[in-house]
Amino acid sequence: MEFRLLGTVSVDTFTGPLPLGPAKRRSLLAALLLSANTPVSISRLTDSLWDDTPPLHARSVIQGHVSRLRALLVGADAEAYGVELVTLGDAYVLRLPETLLDSQRFEELLTLARGQRSPADAVLMLKEALSLWQGPALSGAFAGRPLQAAAHSLEESRLATVEQLAHAYAAMGEHNRAAAVLRAEAVAHPMRESLAAALMTALYRAGRQSEALDWFHRTRRLLADELGIDPGHELADAYALILRGDPGPDTGRDGGRNAPDGHGTAARGPVRAGSVGGGGDSGSHGGPAGNGSGAGPVPAARPAADRRTGPDGAAGPAGRPAEQPGGRSGGTGGSAGTGTGGSAGGAPGSAPPRPLPVPSLAGGPHPTDLLPRTPRGFQGRTAELAALTRAAAGEAPVCLVTGPAGVGKTALALQWAHRNQAAFPDGRLFADLRGFSDTGEPALIEVLREFLLALGVAPRRVPESVAAAAALFRSLTDRRRLLVVLDNARHSAAVRPLLPGGTDCVTLVTSRHRLEGLIASDAARPVPLDVLEPPDSTALLAGVLGEDRVLAEPVAARRLAELCGGLPLALRVTAARLAGRPTWTLAGLADELADERSRLTFLDVDDTGVSAALRLTVQQLPQDAVHQLARLGHHPGSHFDPYTAAALAGTDPVVATAALERLAAAHLVTETGPGRWILHDLVRLYARGMDPERGPDALIGVLDHYIATALAAADTAEPGGEPCFVLPEDYHRPVAVRDFVDRPAAMHWLATERDDLALAAVAARTAGFHDRAWRIILLQWPQVVWRVRDSWSPLLELALDSARAHDDAYAESRVLNLLGWVLTEEGRTAEAVALLERSPALARQAGDRLGEATALINLAVVQAEQGELDTALEDCGRAVELAREEQDAHTEMLALQHLARMQLTANRPHEALESVRTALDLGPEHEEIARRVLLLTTSGEARLALGEEGEGIRLLDLAAGEAENSGYDEGAVRALQALLRVTAEPEYLKRYEQAVRRLTEDG
Repeated sequence: MEFRLLGTVSVDTFTGPLPLGPAKRRSLLAALLLSANTPVSISRLTDSLWDDTPPLHARSVIQGHVSRLRALLVGADAEAYGVELVTLGDAYVLRLPETLLDSQRFEELLTLARGQRSPADAVLMLKEALSLWQGPALSGAFAGRPLQAAAHSLEESRLATVEQLAHAYAAMGEHNRAAAVLRAEAVAHPMRESLAAALMTALYRAGRQSEALDWFHRTRRLLADELGIDPGHELADAYALILRGDPGPDTGRDGGRNAPDGHGTAARGPVRAGSVGGGGDSGSHGGPAGNGSGAGPVPAARPAADRRTGPDGAAGPAGRPAEQPGGRSGGTGGSAGTGTGGSAGGAPGSAPPRPLPVPSLAGGPHPTDLLPRTPRGFQGRTAELAALTRAAAGEAPVCLVTGPAGVGKTALALQWAHRNQAAFPDGRLFADLRGFSDTGEPALIEVLREFLLALGVAPRRVPESVAAAAALFRSLTDRRRLLVVLDNARHSAAVRPLLPGGTDCVTLVTSRHRLEGLIASDAARPVPLDVLEPPDSTALLAGVLGEDRVLAEPVAARRLAELCGGLPLALRVTAARLAGRPTWTLAGLADELADERSRLTFLDVDDTGVSAALRLTVQQLPQDAVHQLARLGHHPGSHFDPYTAAALAGTDPVVATAALERLAAAHLVTETGPGRWILHDLVRLYARGMDPERGPDALIGVLDHYIATALAAADTAEPGGEPCFVLPEDYHRPVAVRDFVDRPAAMHWLATERDDLALAAVAARTAGFHDRAWRIILLQWPQVVWRVRDSWSPLLELALDSARAHDDAYAESRVLNLLGWVLTEEGRTAEAVALLERSPALARQAGDRLGEATALINLAVVQAEQGELDTALEDCGRAVELAREEQDAHTEMLALQHLARMQLTANRPHEALESVRTALDLGPEHEEIARRVLLLTTSGEARLALGEEGEGIRLLDLAAGEAENSGYDEGAVRALQALLRVTAEPEYLKRYEQAVRRLTEDG
């Protein structure tokens, strides 16, 4: 168990972070942790939780948060770690070993670092201390003044630590590292003069004097513009030190790492006259290891006509000595890579040694061309072809076409290569690296041998080692305009030795993996390839089947394209199956493909098909990624995050994220946003068949994940609300549950996951897990209340069917309550009455007194709408009594809210005001904005009814403003409607129309 203040206030456990809930609860925890093992009084906690005048019920709110926090700690077995939240009179104390608190570990590491004699040891400890920070201190907590002061103090300590780390690096002579550490903080804190001064000094001692002076003048201008002051003594002293040039720039003990260009100064000698070849080439191009460092300019690429060799291979391009197999030009006479020329004796005017002969190249009018034929039936890809052309511009580009199996990467590469034949007069090479093949990858030496033979090297002249053969290949391609297509690469290491050496050469690589290593090492330019759009998909079918056949069944053709998911391989297999059966209709095959159980079978012909292509991709994956993919196939929803993936696979989110990254690198899943992935439909079907027996386990895991997460969301969105139900008897708690920082985050999750929650409920019902189905639906009640007219009744009717199928009176009563209320809001009063009249009795049968109170409230609302005000007032009053007997403030507030509305309708404004006051005294906290808006609206209308127009308008305007600020458009519409009944203010009409428009657009 770990307590965190250096970042988001949180409690990490072996099973993941505890769901702390709203910001106020985090604030309370932060206040207790800042005074760990010391009593913290109620008054101090009140100051931390409220900036302005605290509410009358502040003590009750704090007690409630303490109670919930204590329950969370007990549930996480905190006692085993020596953690205990204790009440001591009018104070609370959080007892815990200080080693469990990150801020204490941070201070201990700083103390240890200050005691180190070795700067290297100090660096290690300071870096470890800074690694404890995961964001601004006390994030996620309510920023009351005491916590703001504490956060500022912690931040000051962090910045001082950064400066200590830079000082330790400087003591080691690592001035560039010191500058790098300081720069990020100096940018974030531009007016902190100590940071700017330290950065200037580090830059100066790293030999970057101009940058140091630039930083001084930037800071000086900022201080003058923002504060009207001159630099202080630290900044002025650093500036003077630079101007004096004392002490001089210190390259550090490594001698070269701190030089401005990142290279050792000792290696930068003058270029001697004897080092330059006849063509003006400057020194070595490096041996197989590529370690040459010629200092002169590299000549521009010559025209193709000037790139020739003599009969004996001793002459290179006109006026230039031929290059050796090792890649060195004949003009280098010194040690490899020095670029200084001359013999070992170093005489400047001595003649260079005679160059070794290069293997002769086959002369002839026709350039080498190893490309396969142009792909047939190629369709679309205009944007991708243009992207390849852009990527191929520049110096020695490496273009990387990536995408899932069967998406048409090879076809795109070959199409582009054939269209741009004229751009490569010296030839076009092609190699299938078989990175995803049953036959295995070819040996690199064999690929290089084929390339060298194609370039005219005699067989006996081909080197035996990969390094030597690669060096010769780079040398021979140095002054050529050549295209190299490397198809089906599995990893970056298989590509690098095959890269040509010429600046005018273009390399085109295709892979199912992202090959991020090649991007990092060789600046490869990625061109991602996705599935075809519907028009291009149907055009591909027409290219194989003929336009007449496709035009005869356009709807069926489009349906086939959709069932194939726009995947070119699937479309080609489908077209091949139809082409061989002219009597088949497109509609008939579409009906066959519509059955998910047999779709992949129909998308295989001979040894080609979607399953085979996916199998070759999957067999290259590590086992954890294979396991994750197999479980993803049983996901009932459309997308997933690390928590969902972990629940499906029975792992934790960290492991799931690593597996998802591997799957994404292999283009088996697609990341549509940060932490949000989807599966292509055909990949999903393939994954489902990988491990069908574990389907029920995976489904149970994800259903219980949704229940746990929705519970956490509801608790954060409506912290005063009582839990809807007990958990199922065989409930599987996820390893980790998402923690929501505040109400907007919880409501956002409920909104974005609505469709997948509905799909999960349908899957649960289909599989017979009725106890999960109704729970998943009912837990969305905060969103139902927020967007009541957003077509919730079909989903709630499904929940009702599941509750009845499970023969659960408690569940049926609860679902009837919510469904009846939704129907009432939709104007379907008769249906609502029929449902709600059964609910109180079911709740009594289940012993659910709070459920009975809620049922009476909803029934009373309908009765009031039908004109039965006396009955409605009686039922609503009974609901208030039940809630008070159960000591449930949330349900009592709900009952009082509706009772006040009914009293107002019955022309009893005084009683309505009294009910509103009683409800507001019970709460709510600021998180329950919907309830507060509705109570303020009723209060405003009651004031209007009493003739207090000014106060009534003020309250209604307040209610409308709070609703608008929080996005509660239903409440804004109600308050503004009431305002427009008593005032024709144009501003109110404008706001009303805007709220109605937002409500219409959102739902």
